[in-house]
Amino acid sequence: AVCVVCALLVSVAAVSLSERQENNARLYRQKNVLLAAGLVKAGEDLSAADIVRIFEANIETRLIDLRTGAPVPPGNIDPKTYDQRRARTDPTLSRAAVANNAGIARLPLVGTVYYVMDGGKVAQVVLPIEGAGMWGTLYGFIAMDRDGNTVRGLTFYDQKETPGLGGEIGNPKWQALWQGRRAFDAGWEPKLTVIKGAAGPPEKDPHRVDGLSGATITSNSVARLIGFWLSAGGDAPFLKRLREGAAS
Repeated sequence: AVCVVCALLVSVAAVSLSERQENNARLYRQKNVLLAAGLVKAGEDLSAADIVRIFEANIETRLIDLRTGAPVPPGNIDPKTYDQRRARTDPTLSRAAVANNAGIARLPLVGTVYYVMDGGKVAQVVLPIEGAGMWGTLYGFIAMDRDGNTVRGLTFYDQKETPGLGGEIGNPKWQALWQGRRAFDAGWEPKLTVIKGAAGPPEKDPHRVDGLSGATITSNSVARLIGFWLSAGGDAPFLKRLREGAAS
C-alpha cells in the first residue's frame, strides 16, 4: 500500500511539473542562444522576464530543412515550441546521419535556426550543435556572422565532461577564443578545428582554437562535432544559402 501511494504521488508530481520543466528548459536554451550571440554576458544576473524580453526583441526563431537548408513553409510545427533534440529521437521525424566521426547517429528532418535581427536585417544566426564527448553528448550553440563564415560566439549548455578538464568547454574565457575565427577555407571547405596547445589570434590564425589542457579527448570531440555541423551533412547547405542571400 505504501509503495502504491508513493508511486502515485511521484506520478502526479511528474505530470503536474512537466510543463514547468519544459518551460525552464526552453528558457535555459534561449539564454544560451543570447550568450552565443553576445546579447548577454556570462554571469550576468538576469530574471526569466529579462531573458524573454531580450530574446523576443532580438531573435526570430525559424525552421529549415536540414537536408537542403531551405526554409520550412509555415504549417503544423510551431518554431517557438519545436524541440530539435526530441525530434532526433523520433523515427518519424528524423533520419540516419551520414557517416561521421562526431558520434551522431540520427538527425532531425527539421532544424531550428535563431536569426539575430538588427534594424530589421539579419545580423547573425545561431545554430544548434551536438556530438559525442568523453562521457556523453555535448549540446551547444554556435553563432555565425551574416557572411556565413565568421564565428561570433559559442556555448555548450549541456555536457558531462570532467570538471576542471573537459568541463572547461563551459568556461567563458575558452569560449571567447572562438570569436572572430573562420569556419571555412577559400574553397568553402570546413577548416575550423581545435589544436593541441595554443593557437594565434583570429586575424593571424583564423581556423584554429586553443586545445584544453589535460583534455585531449574533449578537445578532439569538439573539433569533430564542429567539423560535422560545418559539413554538407550538417548546416553547410543552410550557410551557403545564407551567404548567397537566399536564407533570409
